[in-house]
Amino acid sequence: MRTDTGQKIIEYISKNSQASPKDLYNFLGISPRAVFKQLLVLSNKNLVQKVGHPPKVYYTLASKEQLKKPIDLTEQNKRIIDENFYYISPVGQEKIGLEGFEAWCHKQNLEPSKTALEYISTLEKYSQYKKNDLIDGMRKMSTTFEHVALDRLFYLDFYAIERFGKTKLGQLLLLAKSSQNKKQITTLIEMISPQVENIIKEFNIDAVGFIPPTVKRETQLMNELKKRLPIKQRLLSIIKAKTTVMVAQKTLNKLQDRVDNARQTIIVEDKTPFDNILLVDDAVGSGATLNETAAQIKRKKLCRGKIIGLAIVGSFKGFDVISEV
Repeated sequence: MRTDTGQKIIEYISKNSQASPKDLYNFLGISPRAVFKQLLVLSNKNLVQKVGHPPKVYYTLASKEQLKKPIDLTEQNKRIIDENFYYISPVGQEKIGLEGFEAWCHKQNLEPSKTALEYISTLEKYSQYKKNDLIDGMRKMSTTFEHVALDRLFYLDFYAIERFGKTKLGQLLLLAKSSQNKKQITTLIEMISPQVENIIKEFNIDAVGFIPPTVKRETQLMNELKKRLPIKQRLLSIIKAKTTVMVAQKTLNKLQDRVDNARQTIIVEDKTPFDNILLVDDAVGSGATLNETAAQIKRKKLCRGKIIGLAIVGSFKGFDVISEV
């Protein structure tokens, strides 16, 4: 049973649509500490929800979705969803794991418990393409291009999966690039660092190149990766040539246009050859940029061994347009 104070908070928010903590302690005539204690109780009961971050925080009544029957799953299945699901609500609330999955289901008018089993089944379907937490992208390349210059291509995850949309890594990548949020960029880098280190070690990489960005942003994710990933190897100098109009790969819907764009605007400036080279990109839709960069490296005889491509995320098969990132 709610306390009288809790009931007054509910009624005040109901009448005013939303309320800040300051609104509430001015209205109730009690200390801020007492208000926050009541808000915590109401939040834990899913009766109110917090919107925003300090110093601009408001509380609203919980949505109908939050009041629905909780999800019914085994602990193992809950753990799988907690590890894999990441959801951003339409009002910009970050919801991770089971909480995010329930919110997404209610938004889609889906029954969470039944949908959860379908989600886990879909994850299992796509997990067969992963080995040592890496997805081999060479089959996609060989079915997309007549000549493949990359010796190997890996993704850390797919960008999206059927029905359930963007993967956790896909969602984080999109947010890190679009929101310029340093916290999300840091989270993304921390997630992928171990796998990057493993690839460098496994393939005896002695030079690493980062595909340069085209879209102008205050904080460039690829530059942040270059600075903050634990890489001790030599960095290749790869630039994007400036043209009258800078055309991003993601705006091109034809494969040949993407090939032409990469072939004519990506420039590898190094002169010194290396043994094994790692090329890093954020997302692979067609694979044209990585493939053309690798082709240029081979034409210039800058690699004596293998060229390995690595993308944070990639499309499942064939030529796909990942226009968001």
